[in-house]
Amino acid sequence: MTLDLQIIPCLSDNYAWLIHDETTDTTAVIDVPDAVPVLDALQARGWKLTHILITHHHEDHIAGVEALSQATGARVVGARRDSHRLPPLTDPVEPGDSFPVGIHAAEVLDAAGHTVGHIAYYLPGPGLLFSGDSLMSWGCGRLFEGTPVQMFDTLTRMAALPPETRICSGHEYTEANGRFALSLEPMHSELLNRMEEVRILRAKGEPTLPATLERELATNPFLRGEDPALKAALGLSPGASALETFTEARARKDRF
Repeated sequence: MTLDLQIIPCLSDNYAWLIHDETTDTTAVIDVPDAVPVLDALQARGWKLTHILITHHHEDHIAGVEALSQATGARVVGARRDSHRLPPLTDPVEPGDSFPVGIHAAEVLDAAGHTVGHIAYYLPGPGLLFSGDSLMSWGCGRLFEGTPVQMFDTLTRMAALPPETRICSGHEYTEANGRFALSLEPMHSELLNRMEEVRILRAKGEPTLPATLERELATNPFLRGEDPALKAALGLSPGASALETFTEARARKDRF
């Protein structure tokens, strides 16, 4: 089972994601930084928007939700626990819930860390994870509200998804995240190869997303907490836990 997946650049470095199921003529958007580019993309493809899925409350992910919902009549899905600071929801959801998007099931995952109410949407059929600002391409979101333990737990659960899962995160941060990864391990061949690919894409104005979970597991410092080489690069002992490795890497990224 497949979906038509489209990436919509918004603002300076945000992405909205469109998914379209032709079988049922269902179209969903994940996060709406700005309604205009989403409406333009819908019109260009002749699609009618049916669902708006929100990952978290930050303005650069929800600023266009109300205008888009008014223009299209789409249902608005978001975290029940965060409904007090989200646009009006027609479908409040909780981690563990599942709901249909066309012929596909969307599973709601707890993605606390960047914010305490953050959720993500996983579609196991087409193998898509809409992770917002939790797991990001070659990185993870800053801990604005949550704790290292919360983000570590979120990333650990996401890392257990099938390796072919495509990560659809909310920003074009791959190159910046890669510079941090290389600051820790400047001679790591797989990191160097990935950076070369990223720079070629960005030079052509193309997105670096989606990224496969398999690639993230091999190169993302926030998913490599058991890697002895990364522990050594961070000045940690071989016996340091994966959580300790994550916490030190996140603290260094904050200062990078």
